[in-house]
Amino acid sequence: MDAWILYSCMSVLLLLSFLKDRGKTKRSLKKAWKAFENILPQFLVVLLLIGVILALADPDFISRLIGAESGWLGVMMGAIAGSVVLIPGFVAFPMAAMLLENGAGMMQIAAFVSTLMMVGIVTMPVEMQYFDRKITILRNGLGFLFSLFVALVVGWVVG
Repeated sequence: MDAWILYSCMSVLLLLSFLKDRGKTKRSLKKAWKAFENILPQFLVVLLLIGVILALADPDFISRLIGAESGWLGVMMGAIAGSVVLIPGFVAFPMAAMLLENGAGMMQIAAFVSTLMMVGIVTMPVEMQYFDRKITILRNGLGFLFSLFVALVVGWVVG
């Protein structure tokens, strides 16, 4: 139901924009389409990857690996995985929801998503080119520790 409200509001606002300035609205729509085309390949690859993982890994396996019962070992596994993989944020949250539906624990997913956003092992070489090596390692280390704190708070609030 909420989606219909948002789509209706968006349609009315788009119509108002079109009535005010057709040229600008058309340029904006073309720009939005280009952005969508640029994001689509990454999005499809990640969705395919999630589909394969969920097809191969049954909910019991996910629960054992990163379920609530996996404790801090599962939190660390989620945090390490999130630190290493390079997934855009708009894909991370739906993926986290799918993992939760299939048996993952809240603390483990909190660690995964927060390290995904704050820690970048894969991007460290590029980051070191623009920032000092020490700053890059410090930023990533603090991001990792803060992600563990986030997982702890999520476990405390939800648990």
